[in-house]
Amino acid sequence: MTNSIPTTGEGPGGAEADALAARAEAINKIYGSGDAEVVALDDVTVGLGRGRFTAIMGPSGSGKSTLMHCMAGLDTVDSGRVFIGAVELTRLDDRRLTRLRRDKVGFVFQTFNLVPTLTALENITLPTDIAGRRPDRDWLDTVIDAVGLRDRLRHRPGELSGGQQQRVACARALAGRPDVVFADEPTGNLDSRSGGEVLSFLRDSVRRMGQTVVMVTHDPVAAGHSDEVIFLSDGRIVDRMPGPTAEKVLERMKGFELAGGGAAR
Repeated sequence: MTNSIPTTGEGPGGAEADALAARAEAINKIYGSGDAEVVALDDVTVGLGRGRFTAIMGPSGSGKSTLMHCMAGLDTVDSGRVFIGAVELTRLDDRRLTRLRRDKVGFVFQTFNLVPTLTALENITLPTDIAGRRPDRDWLDTVIDAVGLRDRLRHRPGELSGGQQQRVACARALAGRPDVVFADEPTGNLDSRSGGEVLSFLRDSVRRMGQTVVMVTHDPVAAGHSDEVIFLSDGRIVDRMPGPTAEKVLERMKGFELAGGGAAR
């Protein structure tokens, strides 16, 4: 049996596949059953542009984190299809899905998820070390310089500030040159200054290094750093906002609050 990750001829192809880093097609996700049933995603179709910084927003319980987890291969869908590039995640077995997440997807989480006994540099190179690969030294140097922590590489997480730890986590996500980086509330545990540093790095990784970043956030200021905001409510995509500003995003979110939207996770 081949170890390669198969593509499918039934999904996006050619120029469309090249333009999209990730895509969901009519996906549904339900938690519970009967009276306890919660529709987290309701027939969601969305494409995420390559080389762009996309924010996903919505009221608490709108399904935004569920959407990200399904598109990143961290959770399964009940129906529909999910692609990273031209590869359909929903057709992969566990082994191939694990390889795809390792090789093509980067993750940045709110809680940093650094190994406390490793140095910053060892945390950054951990995924490639586990995969038994040598990191691309030139690219690694580019990422390290971009996060501005070259003088802290020998420090362990406990010797770094929260903002520095999150920048290490961002560098780790980028070090393997993934097709797409998913960030789940990456500034949620940071003060405004540290959060701004992390957001600036994510934005610059898109504009200067051609990275694709998809970020779930509840913060209009954070969303204002993105190229586009996708809004969810009750498990459905209800709006898209190109060229967002914090003020425009806040105004749109107020509309959700007045409407009382958001019944999913």
